[in-house]
Amino acid sequence: MTDTHTQIDNEVKSNDVVLFMKGTADMPMCGFSGRSVQILQHLGVPFKDINVLASDDLRQGIKDYTNWPTIPQLYVKGEFVGGADIMYEMFQSGELKQLMADKGVA
Repeated sequence: MTDTHTQIDNEVKSNDVVLFMKGTADMPMCGFSGRSVQILQHLGVPFKDINVLASDDLRQGIKDYTNWPTIPQLYVKGEFVGGADIMYEMFQSGELKQLMADKGVA
């Protein structure tokens, strides 16, 4: 379990934008993951996609890591931003674009 936590921690801290999702950016395996990818692509933000379906440990581990029950999960500069609904609301309000700018990502 600790190995999974360490792996997640490393990904979150070593990449500016990380999306833990079901499937990949090229082939999302759920609608929420697909919508999250579209939002990031629309913003033109480079991001690392991590497929939680590749491992049960990873799928459970990411939920434990943030104490957040759903996937996808977005991290920007090491901070948990939220899931698909939060991303969508922030995108609609312009807040997500502003966050990316503030963090020096966009």
